[in-house]
Amino acid sequence: MTTGTDPVTWTLSGFGDEIDTDPRVQVAVLKALGSEHIEVRSAWGTNVVDLDEDQLASLATLLRNEGMKASAIASPIGKVDVTLDADLEVDRLRRVIRVAHALETPNIRIFSFFRADGVPVEDIRDGVMTRLRLLADEAEREGVVLLHENEKDIYGDTPERVLDLVESVGSSALRLAWDSANFVQVGVTNPHDAGYAMLRPYLDYLQVKDADAASGSVVPAGQGDGQVLETVTALRDDGYTGFASLEPHLDEAHTLGGFSGPAAFGQAARAFDGLLRSIGVATK
Repeated sequence: MTTGTDPVTWTLSGFGDEIDTDPRVQVAVLKALGSEHIEVRSAWGTNVVDLDEDQLASLATLLRNEGMKASAIASPIGKVDVTLDADLEVDRLRRVIRVAHALETPNIRIFSFFRADGVPVEDIRDGVMTRLRLLADEAEREGVVLLHENEKDIYGDTPERVLDLVESVGSSALRLAWDSANFVQVGVTNPHDAGYAMLRPYLDYLQVKDADAASGSVVPAGQGDGQVLETVTALRDDGYTGFASLEPHLDEAHTLGGFSGPAAFGQAARAFDGLLRSIGVATK
């Protein structure tokens, strides 16, 4: 628990490809916003799973020369149907781990699998747990941490099922990234009230976006129904000192990500900064 006199500082990051496909532009905008970290989902329009050796080397050199570090690799692991061969996703994770090692971050964002239309979510539970266990085993061997994000329409899209998966897998290499907007978009009313206390012991990373419950639209942090202010206040009081990664989705959103552009990305950053300043949290 912090006190009113304790300085509280979180590390600001952001999804670079929400700004531009060119990582040089991504880095320039993030640095202008005061960030020295970037969350890497794609570069030059190529997803992290598919970066070749030359692209990866160029990206690592660019970040090093610009004094930028990767906060996490925003992988698409687990954003596939649960009936697909489990080994295929383990193989894809190995390719993402190669990126994480090259960019010197232990953090890899993952998901917990889609299902076909009409399939009850309960029917995929065993398959999800088996696959997450295989992924966690690989992560443990490679010394990386899988950060499960509560994406829409996957198994872990509600607080109760997120808790189920992290406790059932029971691996130190499987932790949680919190996304308020995604909870709102799957009908979780007041996500902080509904899920924060149960998930906080496993929460290591904050994805920053908010959503309007009536329309489902993503909005800047604090301007929707995601109880972002309540969540960041609780994190402050819990002594959280980790990453806060901007994922605005203010221009478009789709299954594998979203886009904002430099101007909207800056709008999202300023909204979040105002929210943090109101509770005495700074960013670096």
